[in-house]
Amino acid sequence: MAKESSYTVGDIKVMEGLDAVRMRPGMYIGSTGQRGLHHILWEIVDNAIDEAANGYANEVTVTIHKDDSVMVTDNGRGIPVGIHEKMKVSGVEVVFTQLHAGGKFENTSYEYSGGLHGVGASVVNALSRWLSVEVYTDNRAYRMEFSSEADRKGHIASGKPKYPLTEIGRTRKQGTVVSFLPDDRVFETISMNYDTVMRRLRELAYLNRGVRILFTDERERGERRSVEFKYDGGLSDFVSYLNQDKTPAYVPPVHFSGSSGGIMVEFAFQHNDGYNDSIFSYVNNIPTTEGGTHETGFKAAFTKVMNDYCRRQGILKDKDAPLSGEDFREGMTAVLTLKMKSIQFEGQTKTKLGNTEARTAVEAVVTEKLTPYLENLKNAEVANQIAEKAVKAAKVREATRKAKATAREKNKLENAPLVGKLSSCTGRNAAINELFIVEGDSAGGSAKQGRDRKFQAILPLRGKPLNVEKKRLDQVLQNDEFRSIITALGTGIGEDFDLGSLKYNKVIILSDADQDGAHIRAILLTFFYRYMKELINDGHVYIGLSPLYRVSKGDKHIYCYDDAELKKATAEIGKGYSIQRYKGLGEMNPEQLWETTLNPQNRALVRVLIEDAADVEHKVTVLMGDKVQPRKEYIFENADFNKAPSVYEQMAGKM
Repeated sequence: MAKESSYTVGDIKVMEGLDAVRMRPGMYIGSTGQRGLHHILWEIVDNAIDEAANGYANEVTVTIHKDDSVMVTDNGRGIPVGIHEKMKVSGVEVVFTQLHAGGKFENTSYEYSGGLHGVGASVVNALSRWLSVEVYTDNRAYRMEFSSEADRKGHIASGKPKYPLTEIGRTRKQGTVVSFLPDDRVFETISMNYDTVMRRLRELAYLNRGVRILFTDERERGERRSVEFKYDGGLSDFVSYLNQDKTPAYVPPVHFSGSSGGIMVEFAFQHNDGYNDSIFSYVNNIPTTEGGTHETGFKAAFTKVMNDYCRRQGILKDKDAPLSGEDFREGMTAVLTLKMKSIQFEGQTKTKLGNTEARTAVEAVVTEKLTPYLENLKNAEVANQIAEKAVKAAKVREATRKAKATAREKNKLENAPLVGKLSSCTGRNAAINELFIVEGDSAGGSAKQGRDRKFQAILPLRGKPLNVEKKRLDQVLQNDEFRSIITALGTGIGEDFDLGSLKYNKVIILSDADQDGAHIRAILLTFFYRYMKELINDGHVYIGLSPLYRVSKGDKHIYCYDDAELKKATAEIGKGYSIQRYKGLGEMNPEQLWETTLNPQNRALVRVLIEDAADVEHKVTVLMGDKVQPRKEYIFENADFNKAPSVYEQMAGKM
């Protein structure tokens, strides 16, 4: 019998004003976790930086107060305070209450902008308990306040004005001050991370030469943490920072800017003694971590200009084949930024540029600036160092090509490197299949028996893989463990990487919760970052979390993943319990491993993503690179040597 129901016009709900934002915050800021929390700050900061990028401001301050509210100040033009002709309210009220309103749709007020084109400020208002804005313009100061308060029925009116824009006095100041308190009814936490904010502000200071950015955190116990960023060298300083823990081939970095077709292009680069190239690109201050047409243009132009130089200098003879882009980029650290109108990003993530005209502009500027630089005798040493490094890289590349060919041939022979290693799944649907890369044969054996064979494959590692940060690609390809991973995934590696050939939707690293396990995770993540970065960018890499303890009493068992959970479990289960401390995955039987670590219904996974590409590059270099001193300094700065013993250790001490 069909279920009776009525569907009338009364069932159609109309979201007024900003209510839709609170109803579906993920549509606007991605999540209500830490990432979404910081996103609302970036929206206000981006508006301030847009004033600087367009030449109207030179100072931005960000302050986190003790109550977790945030204040962002700039000395730009100030939000327009006049009455909007259509809306009949002030421009300030329009900006903070209308989702699709702002000065960035046309190119008259902002020639270049990186914000959400009028959406950002109103979204921040909608997701805050309160927001206030002060505008200083034409020697007058104005103020307006908004709040998201619940009525008697519990309905929250999102970002409603408490009063119209009001003139509060005379002033000589110029600019805008926005203060807001993120709504704890929306976000999982409203406490912003100091390091996350600091890194992004430092990056913006590098990208906007000469702009002073001051960041203050007042939340420390009775102490203020303040840091100021201002880089007169801009991208050149940025590249030097990225290479600070490497050995540069020449100093200072090569740095140029120019324009073509209405697009402003700026780039800086410097080679080091490493084997990998790192290119960081931005469009209107937005990180494009997946690259795009501008990076393609940079690589193509750099390769052509350098090949032409090598032929003119006789480094390459007429009969010689041109060197590849990989050869010229070995050991290169580069930053590329564009300022342009009508940006077209591929997808919704703003991480890959799709404008075809961007490639043309970048190729033109790089060729125009770099060609005469190389021909200038003053720069002969730099030019020759790049060329000589490329020639050496080409010889290694040939060895790598042979290693790849050998690996491919072995793949054809029924995946020869995987014989006796990979326990494949029976299902062939890559969209649901999972590959667990497991530390050790013992844990691998338990995982093989405990898994769901329909969609879970197990690849045990026999021994610790080599640290790819210190090795060339041909050496990486000679390593059995990495060859097994490459073959199992089916994507190829480096320039040959093809995400469309990926055999598993989830690639899960499963290692012991000890120092060796952490080192193995770091080695594997470094490998994926250097040679399969798209695997991380597309969200396919995970870390599997296994429990540290099992609290038992009778037939009741509680698994705990940290000391806090252990303390809670012992209190819940009562007296007479026993605790088992897992020192490694191999101590679990197949049933326990399935129940805690493999079963999608119960397990805990951490997805690996790149949020700050420059910071990731810096940390990989410090933690996995050749230089010992930077690593030692990092450990002393970040390790907690006064950490209290674990609950388990305390209990063990009492026994």
